[in-house]
Amino acid sequence: MTLFALGAASCIALGFSLGKMNGEITPASIDGASDLIGLSFNPAEKDSMINTLKNQLNNIENSRKVQLDNSVSPALVFNPLPRGFQPELRQSPLDFGISESIPLPTREADIAYSPVHQLAGWIKSRKLSSERLTQIYLDRIKTYSDTLQALITLMEKEALEKARLMDAELASGRYRGPLHGIPYGIKDLLAVKGTKTTWGAMPYKDQEIDETAQIVTQLDDAGAVLVGKFTLGALAMGDVWYGGVTKNPWNLEQGSSGSSAGSASAVSAGLVPFAIGTETLGSIVSPSTRNGVTGLRPTYGRVSKHGAMALSWSMDKIGPISRSALDNAIVLSVINGKDEKDASSIEAAFNFDAKKDPKSLKVGYFKSFFEGERVSENDKNVISTLQSLGIELHPLELKTSISAGPIVMMLMVEGAAAFDELTRLGWDDQLVAQGRNAWPNLFRAARFIPAVEYVNLSRQRTILIEEMNKLMKDYDVIVTPSYAGQQLQITNLTGHPALCMPNGFASNGSPTSITLLGNLFEENKLLLLGDFIQKNTDWQAKRPPMFDK
Repeated sequence: MTLFALGAASCIALGFSLGKMNGEITPASIDGASDLIGLSFNPAEKDSMINTLKNQLNNIENSRKVQLDNSVSPALVFNPLPRGFQPELRQSPLDFGISESIPLPTREADIAYSPVHQLAGWIKSRKLSSERLTQIYLDRIKTYSDTLQALITLMEKEALEKARLMDAELASGRYRGPLHGIPYGIKDLLAVKGTKTTWGAMPYKDQEIDETAQIVTQLDDAGAVLVGKFTLGALAMGDVWYGGVTKNPWNLEQGSSGSSAGSASAVSAGLVPFAIGTETLGSIVSPSTRNGVTGLRPTYGRVSKHGAMALSWSMDKIGPISRSALDNAIVLSVINGKDEKDASSIEAAFNFDAKKDPKSLKVGYFKSFFEGERVSENDKNVISTLQSLGIELHPLELKTSISAGPIVMMLMVEGAAAFDELTRLGWDDQLVAQGRNAWPNLFRAARFIPAVEYVNLSRQRTILIEEMNKLMKDYDVIVTPSYAGQQLQITNLTGHPALCMPNGFASNGSPTSITLLGNLFEENKLLLLGDFIQKNTDWQAKRPPMFDK
């Protein structure tokens, strides 16, 4: 009974200490708390616990005197690697197949909607200056960002200075690589020294963090030009932030989904060629789908999270949202890397070769997810397209002994811890979204998840990691509908990478998507197949008509 008693004790202490304690811990209060966690204790056990619970509550109250910044991570660090798994460490030369011979369009909207790999060719060949390109995007941001409710901070002065520097370097013979002079935006949960980092939430709308996120530094070193910080659903949920609801450029009556709301909306509307998003449980996949753009969720640990708001230390991932799989490959090559400031980051090579034959990949698909009356024709078309292109598809099923649903409670616990003071001090009342499924209520409820259950869920997650590795290791890529079954939950929990790409439109005109899954640290294979699909289709080339001008 000892372990369960500790779990109950944690629940009681946390539950009673949400506000100022009134009254004493009694057998009756233990009964009430026990009901919340599905346990029961006899009178003698309850009597024996009372002094221990009082001591635990005193320890908790003392521990709360220590102020913990959101940037302080737990001592226990999540590792997604199955037993015996080692990422490839040998870095080979990168080849993105960038052409410098493509003619530069005369229409500025056509330039704005061009993918990174084309912009890079024009910059390098000096058909297009970084300053001109940056000004095109700045003008578009000023024209459309209010309509989309997608922008928090415009960095016009800094962007133009960086663009001019990139042009001067290129003129002197220095070329930093394919992101040299390319404008981009970031989700406003990434810190940039000298700017606000609002996390999309009213309690933090004037917050300034005196450092710059590691990936922003990496992108800056690669020559990229930061033009703005885009909205996110408050504290990384949905598309509702303190200033409104970020809009879907395809349908302004609809939110852009989230939580990488502004990043995906801005790319879709041609305000930037790529933007940085984050995903904990769908926050790259969902807005990429809604806005008709291409989002990459990298392997957990591949990209440093230093300088990013923490929601779930064991599930947060940072990745690019752009117009193409190839663009995401270019960006990932820059933001990849172990970082001593992020204990969860993992050293791994990223080897991409555009000349590699996609038909050499072993491609599977979750067969039952593409069968039945409810399966979309767009998803079926991806399968038929791959087969027509000569890709042999191998059927398999997503079966695990562990259900992902309960394990998602780990996210709730970690989120409640990351925003502990928000709940205890009542700041959560300032958040715009206050429904039953919004963070304020979820964080409060998470206080009643016992520590014992959190640890046991983590142990189940270990089994899930091993089972998914066994299921996936014989395939290079697995094709799946983006929201079928539990794949989105499972792969976010196991840390597997995913590439979410447009695959057409629903009957209501909204974009739809397909997802490619890969083994840990094998994004190069996802991106190779994704690039092959996009070179032979035009789903990703569609533009929302209101912004194609």
